[in-house]
Amino acid sequence: MWGKGERGDAVKAVARARLMAWVRPHLPALAAVLALMLMQSAATLLQPWLGGVLTDRLMLNQHLGALLWLLFALICAQQGLGYVTAIQLQKVSGRLQADAGSELYAHMQSLPLEWHNARQRGDVLALLYVDIYRIGRYVTGTLLPLLPLLFTLIGALAMMLHLAPAIAVTVAVLMPLMFLALKLVGRRLRPMSHASAEAWAAQSSLAEQNLESLALIKAFGTEPAERANFRDRADAVYAADLRLAKLQGAINPAVYVIGAGAILLLLGSGGHVIIRSEMRMGELVSVFLYGMVLVGPVGSLASVYGSTMAAMGSLRRLSDALNAAPEVDAGTEDVVPVAGDIVYSQIDFTYPGREPLFSGLNLTIRAGETVALTGVNGAGKSTLVHLLLRLVEPQGGRVAIGGIDLREFRLQALRGQIGLVAQQVLLFNATVRENIAYGRVDASQDAIERAAQAARAHDFIMALPQGYDTVVGDQGVRLSGGQRQRIALARALLRDPAILILDEATAMFDPEGEIEFIEACRDILAHRTVIMITHRPASLALANRVLRLESGRFV
Repeated sequence: MWGKGERGDAVKAVARARLMAWVRPHLPALAAVLALMLMQSAATLLQPWLGGVLTDRLMLNQHLGALLWLLFALICAQQGLGYVTAIQLQKVSGRLQADAGSELYAHMQSLPLEWHNARQRGDVLALLYVDIYRIGRYVTGTLLPLLPLLFTLIGALAMMLHLAPAIAVTVAVLMPLMFLALKLVGRRLRPMSHASAEAWAAQSSLAEQNLESLALIKAFGTEPAERANFRDRADAVYAADLRLAKLQGAINPAVYVIGAGAILLLLGSGGHVIIRSEMRMGELVSVFLYGMVLVGPVGSLASVYGSTMAAMGSLRRLSDALNAAPEVDAGTEDVVPVAGDIVYSQIDFTYPGREPLFSGLNLTIRAGETVALTGVNGAGKSTLVHLLLRLVEPQGGRVAIGGIDLREFRLQALRGQIGLVAQQVLLFNATVRENIAYGRVDASQDAIERAAQAARAHDFIMALPQGYDTVVGDQGVRLSGGQRQRIALARALLRDPAILILDEATAMFDPEGEIEFIEACRDILAHRTVIMITHRPASLALANRVLRLESGRFV
């Protein structure tokens, strides 16, 4: 068993390995940017020396033309390299964030529903946006400049050592003390960064929830309360970010003030040296300018620890998400025997932290049969559907089609034979055509229209402003509940599933609309195995069998 320290080291090692995996494809581009940064550092180091030479020649009334042009050329080169470097850094950072974010998003889609249900939506969004952004900026804004900063720091100290050994030694002694002080401050950055990310996630989750439930909020007149809730979350984000900014913002000014004080002290001591004729004025100017050059790298290097702590917090959260086990898809069978019965055998199932839902549950649904499931909310009706779709897995027993355990099938093959029309219709902010064809993007217009006609949706679609090209809005907000339900049915029928699940599919209809929908369904249900979750008598009339589920068993 690992001790606390060993576990921490193991977590850090995994996080670093993850970071290297993201960085490795971009190493050539990073190497090119590093070369540009080193050239920029070299141009920076030459300028103080030239400044000292210019000072000496000026005092001797010598011609300055060539040196001035050289200094101007160095300044132009430095700024030009800085511009090119900034553009290239943005390219690399953006590409790294895009690659890492795409990998994370793809992995999140592969995770089981339990993983998503256990987290706030804001936490997931924070991973995709805040943490991924921090990692990209850390690589290009902290790690990559590290070598050029060291090169500049060592180069400036070497030149100071050449020009004024005593002053250089004094600077070299003071620098570790500065780093130690800033490291102690930097240790507080990681928990503050984590608190800032959590506050942002909480605010994001509340905003998304309220926007999705805006009709309910307006209906109950709770706008003032929700505005107050959002304000509280926004204030929490403000407070967390302010604490973080205060600490981060104090580092560089402190470094510059300390550095400026040291430089002024050096300048004063250097003046006495000049008076004693031990140093030329040009050398003193160069030493002073090299001292100014040191301030920037010292400040940047001092903030490396704090930036690393903040980035490590993000990296560990990202690693935890990426290390979560995806849905098990170990099946090898591509052909689902849809003509066979669906059999639930001795099913045991429990949601985390709750009482057992099923214990030894048995159910057989014959091929081509329409079965209606009724029961109070929480009885397990939707869970039976989720078990069939393998959105959740039983802790005991098995679900089979045609005598073959569902786990023997590839998930894509299994789910390709099942059509789902849920009570809560999910539509995308896209056209009617795109929503119907979701999952079958290669479907022809004729096939889309046939599915719409089968769902009794074609007529109202043609009456829309742009027909099948009408954009339905977020969650189909520009359509009625019944219209959304018919589009969802058309979407399911376009796949021509052998098994059709209607989960409270008539809940959004008025009595007249329900009758029309049921009439449309009579032909649709023929030659399919159908599972209906409903309590409405008109819908129950479609079923060959009606089963009531109570307390995890059929009664």
